[in-house]
Amino acid sequence: MDKQKKELNYKLGSLPGKAPLAMAYVPLQDSASPSYESIEALSRGTLFPGLDLPLMNIVNDNMDVCPLTELMAIDFAADELELYLDTHCDDAEAFAIYQTFLALKKEARSRYIQQYGPISQEDMLGAKGYDWLKGPWPWEYRNKAEV
Repeated sequence: MDKQKKELNYKLGSLPGKAPLAMAYVPLQDSASPSYESIEALSRGTLFPGLDLPLMNIVNDNMDVCPLTELMAIDFAADELELYLDTHCDDAEAFAIYQTFLALKKEARSRYIQQYGPISQEDMLGAKGYDWLKGPWPWEYRNKAEV
């Protein structure tokens, strides 16, 4: 009877009270010094060459520099620093750099929204009308600069 009860619990998806669902492993990085430049890191998907493991050995080409890629680079660097700080929370220098990138991110995002329009739904808060579909689209940034 007890065996049937365990099988029934298994089929319903219940777990023992303190059973972990998964065990995550995050490899520690040897150094906090990134070697890739911002645009290359954005294209490759990491600041750290040691973590550069392209899927199926397909390496991304470098992206053209434009206002959106600059914003993406700042955002990406902040995300990478946040991931580093998850495993090195006592690194005061990295935290100071992280704070700097958060300030840069806020300023760059504000400047981008003023110049090119919203990039997320939250950017529409307080707008006078729904102009989400008005151009230029991010890939049309050159058109607005030329006009």
